[in-house]
Amino acid sequence: MAPIREMLKASGITEQQWRVLRILAEFGPQDLTEIASKASLLMPSLSRIIRKLGERKFIIRAMDPDDRRRQTVVIGPAGQQIIDDNLSQAIKISTDFQRRLGTDRYEQLLDLLADLEPKS
Repeated sequence: MAPIREMLKASGITEQQWRVLRILAEFGPQDLTEIASKASLLMPSLSRIIRKLGERKFIIRAMDPDDRRRQTVVIGPAGQQIIDDNLSQAIKISTDFQRRLGTDRYEQLLDLLADLEPKS
C-alpha cells in the first residue's frame, strides 16, 4: 500500500476513501451495503468515510426512489476528478506489481485477495 499512499498524499484522501471512489467510478451508483462489501470495510467505518467524502463533494447521496430506507451513493464530479488525476499513476503501480511478480503470480495474488472478500 505504500505506493498507493504516496500517490494519494497530494490528493488529501485516504486509501479507504480511494477504494470507495474507485468502486463508485467502476460500478456506478451503489448502496452502502454494496460499497462495504466491495471495499472490504465495516459499516461504521464506511459511514464515516461516506460522510467525509460527502462534505468534500466527492460523492452524492440520494434516497432510493423505490425504498426510502435505502441510500444510494454516486461519485460526484470532484470525486471523478480525483480518479482521473490519479488513474495513470495507479495503473503504473499495478503494472509494476505485475512486472515484479510475473503474470501468473500476480493473477494468483488477485485470486487470493478475492478469496478474502466477504461472501454475500
